[in-house]
Amino acid sequence: MASNTLIDLPPEIASRRHQMFPVLTEPEIARISRFGTVQHYPRGTRLFAAGEPGPGMFVVLKGAIAVSQRDGLGHVVPVVRHEPGGFSAEVGQLSGGYSLVDGHAEEDVDALLVPPAQLRALIIAEADLGERIVRALILRRVGLIASGASGPVLIGRPESPQLLRLQNFLSRNGRPHQAIDPVQDSAAAALLEQYGAATGDVLAVCPDGSAVLNPSENALARCLGMLDSAEHNELFDVAVVGAGPAGLATAVYAASEGLHVVVLDCRSYGGQAGASARIENYLGFPTGISGQALAGRAFVQAQKFGAEIMIPAQAAALDCSKAGPSGELSLKLTDERRLRSKTVVIASGARYRRPAVERLSEFEGRGVSYWASAFEAKTCADAEVALVGGGNSAGQAAVFMAQYAIKVFMLIRGPSLAASMSRYLIDRINATPNIELRPYTELKELHGNREEGLSAVSWRNTRTGVEEKRPIRHVFLFVGADPETRWLEGCGVALDSHGFVLTGQATASLAAGHVPAPLESSVPGVFAVGDVRSGSVKRVGGAIGEGAAAVALIHQYLAAAPQSRQAAGTTPGLPDPSPLPDEHDRPGAKSHPSAQRLNPSS
Repeated sequence: MASNTLIDLPPEIASRRHQMFPVLTEPEIARISRFGTVQHYPRGTRLFAAGEPGPGMFVVLKGAIAVSQRDGLGHVVPVVRHEPGGFSAEVGQLSGGYSLVDGHAEEDVDALLVPPAQLRALIIAEADLGERIVRALILRRVGLIASGASGPVLIGRPESPQLLRLQNFLSRNGRPHQAIDPVQDSAAAALLEQYGAATGDVLAVCPDGSAVLNPSENALARCLGMLDSAEHNELFDVAVVGAGPAGLATAVYAASEGLHVVVLDCRSYGGQAGASARIENYLGFPTGISGQALAGRAFVQAQKFGAEIMIPAQAAALDCSKAGPSGELSLKLTDERRLRSKTVVIASGARYRRPAVERLSEFEGRGVSYWASAFEAKTCADAEVALVGGGNSAGQAAVFMAQYAIKVFMLIRGPSLAASMSRYLIDRINATPNIELRPYTELKELHGNREEGLSAVSWRNTRTGVEEKRPIRHVFLFVGADPETRWLEGCGVALDSHGFVLTGQATASLAAGHVPAPLESSVPGVFAVGDVRSGSVKRVGGAIGEGAAAVALIHQYLAAAPQSRQAAGTTPGLPDPSPLPDEHDRPGAKSHPSAQRLNPSS
């Protein structure tokens, strides 16, 4: 066999081992050889290491490459042995990310090295072969996550809010990690004591051995090499702020049509949709799909087409002083870096709305959550929970949590769910015996302390005035969101009375002579898509549609610019099973830049 698996995989992944570690034939290797160079590595040579930038994909021609997982505590677990016909790499190598595993030459090795840029070119140019490779890369990342033996080690008590926060961050970014309870592991307890940790603290130990006590998400990302630190002095065609469904759709369509794209998000890909337990009304998924899975596929797809994705990275301000077909826009980040782009797509979505309840901030992360993921579900097993909100996100969360909690109290302000929720979800809720709907009810008071977290909740019926207090330790808030547009202050982008971005004829700039396109803002070259746009339908399908439509408008805008550098030609559609369909075969589509800017024989 070309690749021998050395770790135990979950049954659902083990059944796809042949897809995870396919064997390349000699003709297939010959096709790949146009995109790489043959390298020789003596026995014992380290080819790649966890926590260091990965060089790309290695196709073994002679000898064997041993791959192993190594965590921050020095534990090493063999993963796979690649023999001739096998190839290394996982999905992070599409963008040249840091390696998650170690690899060394177990024998003298001859291997074909395909760097990340050439790997993307290979996937586009060799469609059938590229499909097999991408599927293998994705499954390998899934396997690493499931094994829990690579990536950072988080040492902390399971009930720690700090631990839950960091696990959520890593999970939503598809990063392998493991958590160790110091009560159950004396070595971990000793390490916590060494760093002076208190009860509830979490020590993050990264693959390179560095450790950070109670790190921020940015600090953890920096420790793992996730944080992009390059200057990015180039001029992009499109800068997308926000990596939710609308932003990722924009990135996929723009990058696949030859535009130079950068995407940034301050937390993770997927946005609020990424936290949805199950989306059942998205076209093409009759059995439903989790928001995380949908966003993850789009995230990989954007990288496949060459979009540069910066997560976490936050927009601080937009300089529109040079906006126009012949000018450029300057996007300032919170770390003081600047990105230059011909166009900007505002896809920053919305931030969770916080109801006016005393001590709310005190219990955020200590019993109060704004999403319902598998991590929260585990902590709520066999307990009562309260969920506030009556929209689709609230309905999805209620149905999901009902699988774990004894009782889900659903608090809504109105008389019923009919005005704010899809019919299929209402029917599902009515059919779930442990979901109890409380109409005309508002959250009144939170009880507990910072050390132990939330201990009880009080709510009030606004019709009868009756208050009720229950020993509930978990509250989920789905009460809407406010547009994330503070970073646009000073740019001149017109907003509606609620702060959402006005587009098309709704903008106030018509009198000034600028007639914006349907998804264009009052500033030329600045577009808005998804939840942040005034008048959007606030649905995943709508957001994806707007992202795709915006790209057509961006092409029209760039075509008016004298220095526009549009790619020409067409690229056949690729057989990709992801939920964002390729449309390269439609009239006027542009070919992917990899097929032109990269020399496959270099």
